[in-house]
Amino acid sequence: MHTSLGFVAPGYQTVLALFESFLTEDPRYSAQLAVYHNGVPVLRLTGGPDMAPETLTGAYSCSKGVAAMVIALLVQDGVLDLDQTVAHYWPEFAVHGKDRLFVREALSHQAGLLGVDGGFALDEFTTSAAAARLAATAPAWEPGRQFGYHALTIGILMEELCRRTTGEALQDIYDQKIRKPQDVDFFLGLPADLEPRYRDVLYEDDPGSGWLDPLSLEGLNGNAPVSTIMELPNIRSVRAAGMSAAGGVGSAEGLARLYAAATTGVEGTGPFLTAQTVETITREQVWGLDRSSGLDNAFAVVFMKPHPSRNFGSHRAFGHEGANAALGFADPSYGLGFGYVPRRQEEGRTQGRAHRLAAEVRRSTAGLS
Repeated sequence: MHTSLGFVAPGYQTVLALFESFLTEDPRYSAQLAVYHNGVPVLRLTGGPDMAPETLTGAYSCSKGVAAMVIALLVQDGVLDLDQTVAHYWPEFAVHGKDRLFVREALSHQAGLLGVDGGFALDEFTTSAAAARLAATAPAWEPGRQFGYHALTIGILMEELCRRTTGEALQDIYDQKIRKPQDVDFFLGLPADLEPRYRDVLYEDDPGSGWLDPLSLEGLNGNAPVSTIMELPNIRSVRAAGMSAAGGVGSAEGLARLYAAATTGVEGTGPFLTAQTVETITREQVWGLDRSSGLDNAFAVVFMKPHPSRNFGSHRAFGHEGANAALGFADPSYGLGFGYVPRRQEEGRTQGRAHRLAAEVRRSTAGLS
């Protein structure tokens, strides 16, 4: 076993035992786990041959939850109104029946904008050019009537709403108002001087899905230099741009600290989101059959919500998982901030390792009272 114990607080030894059992069962297993309880670190674990405590790696759609913290701040500051139409802030959006789509609907995967004809180029994703193409596109269904996971385009929606309401890039707001003040080890745009800490995500090539359909869920065009979405954070230009849908990189400690800082505060400081903001932004908006994946799903405003097939927390929990089975969330019922980042791609739904660890963390936390 290759376990580096940052530390394990009293009462959390069973979580350590579960983590070590994963190492024993699979010699290739490499991951980081970090947990805060009421703003205090209680677990920092790193294990496996391909991971170190200082490693930064891709977390895919965990980036959506990180970016959603910026949306939450804009709502809290009265800059963005979830019950206003998208077109109120972004007039060019008001075509093809999208004029009636509310912000809360667009940011809970109800817009019907999974991609554009011909797909996007990688260098378009964090630009207004991508937003202009998306605004001009007809939705795949009546906006606001159904939902389907907008795997990459929800990032474009978040970023353009930030530009329209603040004049700033979402990534810059995150850096200035959240990451630096809260000392969060997670990046939407990895600085060049931190590149030596980055390690590529390891994943299995799947010959059966080696081509990305330009009109598919992924929304990349045929000239994109990738054959699978798993390559994205391993491309320097992608992690440098920090596309908010899937380009974030960081550590488990970074994810756990972010969610703790938002909801409980860390190191004796208050949370950067109010209880009212958390309630507003994390209230479930959709639940049921996801038109994109064909699986059951549940979303608040951007954030994933727990449900039977993704049971990572209590009914008040909110967060986001990534394509490699990374997971970051807060659970206000338990006072938890949780981060899990594997180096090697895993299966994520139902009884994935992240969910098993999260359940053991909750049991341990409940046993402290």
